Amino acid sequence: MNSASPQAKALASQRWDAIDVARGVAILAMVVYHFSWDLSFLKLIETNIVEVSAWRWFARSIAGSFLLLSGVGLALAHAQGFRRKAFLRRLAKVGGAALAITLVTFFAFPDSYIFFGILHCIAVSSVLALPFRRFNPVITLASAAFFLAGPWIFMSPTLDQPWLDWLGLGSADPVTNDYVPIFPWFGLVLIGLALGKLLLAHKDTMRLAHWRGKDALSRLLMFAGRKSLPIYLIHQIILLAVLYGVLQLTGPNPVAEAAPFMSECEASCRSQNSQSTTCQAVCSCVVGTLRQSDLWRRVLNDNVGPEDQTRISRAAQQCLREKAP
Repeated sequence: MNSASPQAKALASQRWDAIDVARGVAILAMVVYHFSWDLSFLKLIETNIVEVSAWRWFARSIAGSFLLLSGVGLALAHAQGFRRKAFLRRLAKVGGAALAITLVTFFAFPDSYIFFGILHCIAVSSVLALPFRRFNPVITLASAAFFLAGPWIFMSPTLDQPWLDWLGLGSADPVTNDYVPIFPWFGLVLIGLALGKLLLAHKDTMRLAHWRGKDALSRLLMFAGRKSLPIYLIHQIILLAVLYGVLQLTGPNPVAEAAPFMSECEASCRSQNSQSTTCQAVCSCVVGTLRQSDLWRRVLNDNVGPEDQTRISRAAQQCLREKAP
């Protein structure tokens, strides 16, 4: 493999519109995902996207693209040698933002706060990746494969310790709204680092480095890519505030609102050897009956007393008589 030319190395430290566009695509995809997650979280839509595999893979692909681009950026930024001040300045921004996310989510979602999300992973991975700058890309890619395969090789219940959760090698994922542990995600940073070094050695690097986005879409994506950190920090605040206002006007989606009660009702029904279709019909009938009284609000608030439970049981019995085949 040919090493990077002096001219390519000089270009590497400059701002690449192509990299900014790629980062902008990732940040806009993240906004789309979080908008959908917020709709689901606030029960404004029927679908619970956390339970939909396509949405989960979409979220993972977004996280992976950020980490990959982080590795590419690391290779380009330090192509002419390690720039300590620039590296520490960026690390302080990302690490500080990660700490802010932890603090905010600790108070907003104490049962599922973010302790090692995408920003935490980028900050730690940036430090871990420093030695690999000097390695041949083949070695870096082999190391990436090690981290990607790590969860399947080293996963163990003995590593299910809170202070080890950042590694990602426990047998069960912790409860958190964003979890991007070192295994396997650091592998994508290393792939990005190797790709960045290979890119610098390629003859078409100059063409890509000189490309300029001039159309409106490219400029929009470049702006988003260059402001990715502040967008990441404020977009959820804006989205949740707007959608919470919508919730006050429209109320929650009826199906989403009733989902927890329906799940519990159907499980109880099936335990009595009733057919699944019958249980679904019966529980839908019970929900419809409860909605017509003040009892439904107490059910939603988990404030059901003994007398209320008797009324629910009577409603269920009546619905069973009506819906049973």
